[in-house]
Amino acid sequence: MVTMTNNQYYLVCFLLLFLTTLLFQFIFNKLLKLKTHPKLPPGPPTLPVIGHLHLIGPSIHKSLQKLSTEYGPIFSLRLGFAQCIVVSSPSTGTEIFKTHDLSFPEHQEIAFTNKSPYAKFGFFNAPYGDYWRFIKKLCMTELLSTGQIERSRAVRGKELTRFLQNIFESAKQKEVVDLGVELMKLTNNMLCKMVASTSCSEKGDEAERIRKIMKDLFTVGSKVFFGDMLGPFGIFAFWTIGKQAIREQLRIDELLEGMLKEHEDQIGKKDTQDFMDILLKVYQEGKAEVKMTKIHIKAFLTDLFIGSTATTSEVIVWTITELINHPSVFNKVREEINSVVGSTRLVDESDVENLPYLQAVVKETLRLYPPLPVTTRKCRQSCEIGGFEIPQETMVLINMYAIMRDPDLWNNPNEFQPERFLVSFEKQESTKYKHDETLSFLSFGAGRRACPGSKLALSMIHVAVATMVQCFNWEVVGDGGENKAKVNTEVSKGAFIHKAHPLKCLPIVEFNPFDCVM
Repeated sequence: MVTMTNNQYYLVCFLLLFLTTLLFQFIFNKLLKLKTHPKLPPGPPTLPVIGHLHLIGPSIHKSLQKLSTEYGPIFSLRLGFAQCIVVSSPSTGTEIFKTHDLSFPEHQEIAFTNKSPYAKFGFFNAPYGDYWRFIKKLCMTELLSTGQIERSRAVRGKELTRFLQNIFESAKQKEVVDLGVELMKLTNNMLCKMVASTSCSEKGDEAERIRKIMKDLFTVGSKVFFGDMLGPFGIFAFWTIGKQAIREQLRIDELLEGMLKEHEDQIGKKDTQDFMDILLKVYQEGKAEVKMTKIHIKAFLTDLFIGSTATTSEVIVWTITELINHPSVFNKVREEINSVVGSTRLVDESDVENLPYLQAVVKETLRLYPPLPVTTRKCRQSCEIGGFEIPQETMVLINMYAIMRDPDLWNNPNEFQPERFLVSFEKQESTKYKHDETLSFLSFGAGRRACPGSKLALSMIHVAVATMVQCFNWEVVGDGGENKAKVNTEVSKGAFIHKAHPLKCLPIVEFNPFDCVM
């Protein structure tokens, strides 16, 4: 089977856009002249075939940020068949996320959603309605509640211990560690334990299998956006990238089906409940206000894996990257940990609330490298934003990356400065942050569609970063084996902010809490 390369794929998309747009441009122009044009935001001059596609570079968020400096905090774009409104300021973002939240309660549909195994059953893609409200309530009261996260703390602690022991063994053998790979295994294992009471690493290469699925899904996810640009001719894109996206989903489906079968066989035999037990209970009782099926369960768990596993490990990698590149900040985090925790035990999740500088470091990383730099909303009903009319069904792109690097809001916006988030850095009297009262910090989104798993993600990120700083010094090693003073911070191409180069380090033991126990 011949696999289409990225360049070939984009060339095919461009040719399809050219041919189909030429064919229908005349008809569309005639129809548009018969309608009253709404007062849309300004935008760049439009080319007759591709619209503004020529203005979008490899990094969508940076391209949109550059355009906003010329056309303002809210402007119009046409990407092929897709008409978009781009928002790049906290004031216009606040109108969407707060003032007109009911007009924007849904994400823009991802291309080929209706052909995928889970269709619109996932929490992320579900239309705003009874099902979405039900699953949101279930998340907040059961699955991702503060109580459930607290009850599963010991589970995450065991997986963290396993991770650290592996790193200590690598340090002993003087082996270089690919932290991206190891942290993906860590977050996989934590989530697997919480979801299904099993560690992926206990099943041979399961952790590596999930890691590859997640990586492939993000790669495909950067391309499926082109399906909407082809409008009614998106079927051609479906034959290429769409089918690949569905194959990736089916790989996850196979994994989840096996987990569900194991759990059904254990019903009534366990003392504690994990996420899957709770979902199966709702499914089997059938007394909830919304009837759940196994497809609903698998769709929700898929969203959980995608939203928690790869993104969480990526944030940890970026945090360690910035700490290595800023030794003074690294040392301040370590000093804070030692002053609060001491030198006889490992830092724990319960210590985080007393570590304000650590929290500031993580928040600064999230500001610079948000897991989803651009989020989408679909206008459910026409409304006015920033003095402009937003027609119903219009796709809105909120550039959270640009908002969190706006020089009018942040001093030295491209610099890593954790102190900006501390109310009183010298006294460290509080864990409160500046900018909390505005929507200038949007790493987890806002409004009804804000990420429900932010508390869980922060729990995992804080404790992983803290233990890695407490226990090790990290010597950076290049792909050629040479030692380096700093980590390369180049970002890969695509819709997400992933490191272009792996973070490979030689761990050097600073503190071994397991020796203290022995």
